[in-house]
Amino acid sequence: MYNLARQLLFKLSPETSHELSLDLIGAGGRLGINRLLSKAPASLPVRVMGIDFPNPVGLAAGLDKNGEAICGLSQLGFGFIEVGTVTPRPQPGNPKPRIFRLPEAEAIINRMGFNNHGVDALLARVDAARFKGVLGINIGKNFDTPVERADEDYLLCLDKVYHHASYVTVNVSSPNTPGLRSLQFGDSLKRLLDALRLRREDLEVEHGKRVPLAIKIAPDMTDEETALVAETVFQAGMDAIIATNTTLGREGVAGLAHADEAGGLSGAPVREKSTHTVRVLAQTLGGRLPIIAVGGITEGRHAAEKIAAGASLVQLYSGFIYKGPALIREAVDAIAELRSKAQ
Repeated sequence: MYNLARQLLFKLSPETSHELSLDLIGAGGRLGINRLLSKAPASLPVRVMGIDFPNPVGLAAGLDKNGEAICGLSQLGFGFIEVGTVTPRPQPGNPKPRIFRLPEAEAIINRMGFNNHGVDALLARVDAARFKGVLGINIGKNFDTPVERADEDYLLCLDKVYHHASYVTVNVSSPNTPGLRSLQFGDSLKRLLDALRLRREDLEVEHGKRVPLAIKIAPDMTDEETALVAETVFQAGMDAIIATNTTLGREGVAGLAHADEAGGLSGAPVREKSTHTVRVLAQTLGGRLPIIAVGGITEGRHAAEKIAAGASLVQLYSGFIYKGPALIREAVDAIAELRSKAQ
């Protein structure tokens, strides 16, 4: 069924297809019929960041930026949903066209630029959804906020989403907001994380609960840079690292239509680079922080590969677009088999 739907959707422009798909998934969720579209994955509980996940396969941020289909997506079998990236104020993002399919490589290039309706609109939808599962909210800065004042945007978002989120992801790695990736390094990263930690301490007292903070990083750093970031994140008292965002590299897509478009590349070609980053993080951290792996999972075995490399959870994005809900169950099954062999 999904293969037929994909053939029809892929006749539309990528962004139109994306919006229509979210509308349909959201409507199916409201009607309670999405569970009929795909066999539910087996229960495979895991505890990470102090949170109990029904299974370790989640939806990555970026697909549902505005929280429009939270319940509908959860009914497809995801163990957790991450929405956003959301910014303090609404913003349109970059000019269209800004999403490009590379189907021969099971890849996508996007330069969306944090297009979203703003944090208040997101939270209104979260409240309306009354979702009882694990919900991550991914936060970023507005396009026109200077990098040297980025912490103001992140803190404002953290204040607003704290009560609503199971965990909060701090996105400092999108390649589509100028200057954002500079926040991954040195004093800029330490200053931002220290500010978040201090604000989280205040919010924990105010709300009577501790919401974990995860930091999402890029796959385009050297091993030495990745290790330094890992140590900084750990020393700052953060709770997890998400690896990775999209890549600026074009390995595996050279010569394909749209391969030269500006933006971040996701999908199958980023898998090895992302998994390598997970391995470097795992070697550096030695179990001191959990790793959430995302990037290039288009088959179940790729999810198991991420877990074997040192991740505790995985997330899907481009693979879900190309393969549909069946990939969720396939990924859960592959991780369950890996666990069984390890026992």
